[in-house]
Amino acid sequence: MKFADLGLSQELLQSVEAAGYDEPTPIQAQAIPSVLMMRDLIGIAQTGTGKTASFVLPMIDILAHGRRRARMPRSLILEPTRELAAQVAENFEKYGTNHDLKMALLIGGVQMADQVKALDEGVDVLIATPGRLMDLFEWGKILLTGCDLLVIDEADRMLDMGFIPDIETICEKLPPQRQTLLFSATMPPPIKKLADRFLTNPKNIEVSRAASTNENIEQFKINVPARKKREALRWILENDNVNTAIIFANRKTTVRELNKSLQRHGFKTGEIHGDMDQPARLAELALFKEGKINILAASDVAARGLDIKGVSHVVNFDCPWHPDDYVHRIGRTGRAGAKGRAFTLIAPDDAEALENVEKLTGSKLPDFDFKAHFEKHGYPEAEEQQEEKPARRSRSRRDDDEREERGDRPKRDRKPRRERAEKKPERQPRQRRDEPVEPSEPGVWNGPVPEFLGVSAL
Repeated sequence: MKFADLGLSQELLQSVEAAGYDEPTPIQAQAIPSVLMMRDLIGIAQTGTGKTASFVLPMIDILAHGRRRARMPRSLILEPTRELAAQVAENFEKYGTNHDLKMALLIGGVQMADQVKALDEGVDVLIATPGRLMDLFEWGKILLTGCDLLVIDEADRMLDMGFIPDIETICEKLPPQRQTLLFSATMPPPIKKLADRFLTNPKNIEVSRAASTNENIEQFKINVPARKKREALRWILENDNVNTAIIFANRKTTVRELNKSLQRHGFKTGEIHGDMDQPARLAELALFKEGKINILAASDVAARGLDIKGVSHVVNFDCPWHPDDYVHRIGRTGRAGAKGRAFTLIAPDDAEALENVEKLTGSKLPDFDFKAHFEKHGYPEAEEQQEEKPARRSRSRRDDDEREERGDRPKRDRKPRRERAEKKPERQPRQRRDEPVEPSEPGVWNGPVPEFLGVSAL
């Protein structure tokens, strides 16, 4: 099947061809005709299947006819993160070159004044995160009564991030007669309940079973102590033919520490996490896409929707707390038919999280014989033991050492332990209560002497 068989306009087909695409993916082939027929739709598809284009392409043709009005967007796309919203915006810019459509991004981390100005001029497509949209609605800066098409993307991620109540509020403020499209990688009960409430006779499309993983991705787990995870990570980056890699961690602090650690070891790395503002995130992603850095340390804000070509490896430094995130993390590699490799570092504390991942995917992660490779490539046991010693220092001592290395504080005059011990005063032995006490001479006071007796009255 070709894109020309799906009922798209000639102008849109020219844009698709200019982008280098000819044949639609399964989700696109099934979803596009239904969306063009103005039907509600539920799409279940794993990451990397072309899900975004399956609603962007028909929306461009649907919105080609109509008039913009100030503060009243004609269509609304809800995304859980800023990165996903920016990804959808890039798709509209790429495929809408031959159409006179105006688009606006409504996301956190950027100046609100510019977003309000764009709304005042009127938009055909509003791409928003729920939090910022709710803020503008409460301040009276936007009206949703003219929105005839709603897309709820990555609904299961919305559930994980606690956005479902906001989505319900937004849906209640939209016109009752509208077209609603819901896309998700999984269909947990709360999402099913949401679909039953706000979609009317939807067409259900499922191109792969829920939570399935890409067959083009080789997956491994590496059992390694928590204190050895960084060494294991560096070994993978140095010895597994890594071209570009994304390293996922559960905590933002871990992401920052990994980036600094890898840079100290000579790797070209960057970082992206929720504490960064939007311009900083986009700058890091641009460096990664341009090849100026080839390793990106990331939290789960980068786990979904980021379509970066040529990512050869994904490393889960931490096993994800939510098993669904595992599918989305490793989906950053093996895209568009390419091959990819995914490693998950498993410490004893990750056992429960790993069990949940294997239960969700329905398969056991194969072990990677890391120890044999570790010994083969020059990491003898003696070196391991030497490197373990600094880990046993107290936290304050480690912090002081790190500041010394950076030059933030003068080095301490550390004397040998034996020399310090020699300077300690000798401790006098304490007298036991049951030892006999020699009697004092007659007439001599043997008790404590009050201080006032030493003060002269003269």
